[in-house]
Amino acid sequence: MKARAAEEERPRLVVLTGPTATGKTDLVIRLAGFFGGEIVSADSMQVYRYLDIGTAKPSRSVREAIPHHLIDVVDPDEPFNAADFTARAGEIIESLHRSGKVIWVVGGTGLYLRALLGGLASLTGADPRVRKRLREEMARHGLSLLFERLARVDPESAGRIHKNDAVRIMRALEVYESSGRTITAQHKEHGFRQRRYRVLSIGLARERKDLFARIDRRVEEMIREGLVAETEGLVERGYDESLKPLQTLTYRPVFRYLRGEGDLPGLAGAIGRETRLYAKRQETWFKKDRQIEWYSPDDGEGIARRVDAFLRRETNGVRG
Repeated sequence: MKARAAEEERPRLVVLTGPTATGKTDLVIRLAGFFGGEIVSADSMQVYRYLDIGTAKPSRSVREAIPHHLIDVVDPDEPFNAADFTARAGEIIESLHRSGKVIWVVGGTGLYLRALLGGLASLTGADPRVRKRLREEMARHGLSLLFERLARVDPESAGRIHKNDAVRIMRALEVYESSGRTITAQHKEHGFRQRRYRVLSIGLARERKDLFARIDRRVEEMIREGLVAETEGLVERGYDESLKPLQTLTYRPVFRYLRGEGDLPGLAGAIGRETRLYAKRQETWFKKDRQIEWYSPDDGEGIARRVDAFLRRETNGVRG
């Protein structure tokens, strides 16, 4: 009885994930409209204020109709990482659980979801001296040299990290060069096996051709809605393009365009290429998670039945 009571005390989460542009936002809006509840965003870019169009944030009207959390919580020059997300999301989830709300966790940032659901690994190898040396090497020789080194010593991390993500590249090298052990090895040892929540993980998957077409349409829509003007506004606010959130796949090409490198069709093509590569990396990441139950985004009825069974604890013999 005590074990059952402890099980019941754990918050129950419905996680909706998958690659970018699969339709997660549209689906969760329909589901939350039917089942009720509030949405916790698991998107590493939507946490930043002023980055609206380029991060495909839900509209203001949608967020007013269905409460969203962890959107617009820090400025672009403020640090925010998986540990920050896990801490903030944990507090929100506990509050929603106490209120008896249905809790939807929605997003495609795999590291944030893994940290939230399985706990964070305590990495060894932080060394400010090594970090300083790596920064100096990057300034002298460029980030590509550091990325090539990471690919040699920790190819799995290099496969997950974008070649322009200076923060994560240097962090991975810092851990390895300080401790002699890769981040990949330490993550595998940790296993992300903490279980604070009862979880139903729904993954959305589309045929590659369909997904890429949706990505291209989204990019064109972003440009029509004013992505370039949004980026100019960030500069006017004093935010430098070297900031981590502005070095991402949507904003980095816009800064090149603003410097006169190419035209609007070329801008759309560059963002589309970067986004398609990102979607492929997301697919690879999520396919390794055996807890995710995969559905077509068009199977709204099937997903709703599965969610209903989970929320009612009628899960055909599978514990939630």
